[in-house]
Amino acid sequence: MNVLSSVILAVQMLAALGMIGLILIQHGKGADMGASFGGGSSGSLFGASGSANFLSRTTAVLASVFFVATLALAYLGNSRPVSSGSLLEGAAVTAPAAPAAPAQPAAGDVPAAPAAGAEGAAQIPTK
Repeated sequence: MNVLSSVILAVQMLAALGMIGLILIQHGKGADMGASFGGGSSGSLFGASGSANFLSRTTAVLASVFFVATLALAYLGNSRPVSSGSLLEGAAVTAPAAPAAPAQPAAGDVPAAPAAGAEGAAQIPTK
């Protein structure tokens, strides 16, 4: 299974890189207007309109290969046996000891200054 998924992943990567290259090579729709005013695509490798058909069909084939490879990788990823428990279930859970709650001062008392090294809410003076 591991070799099969590696091969499918390699096919998917090659299809993706091929699609990127072919899409970057293709001309946009605005390029046709420039060709009619002397852009001269008639002397190109694929002919006047053959390059658009060839490149777009090849891109569609590579997109289909990419899609099928993605579905195959998803199927292989889900078909693996799932372990019965979580990795965290085996770890020992130790909770830190809860700090003692400070005593509430009476209504007329002035709060004492926080002890040296006190952190967090203990440093905030109350009214």
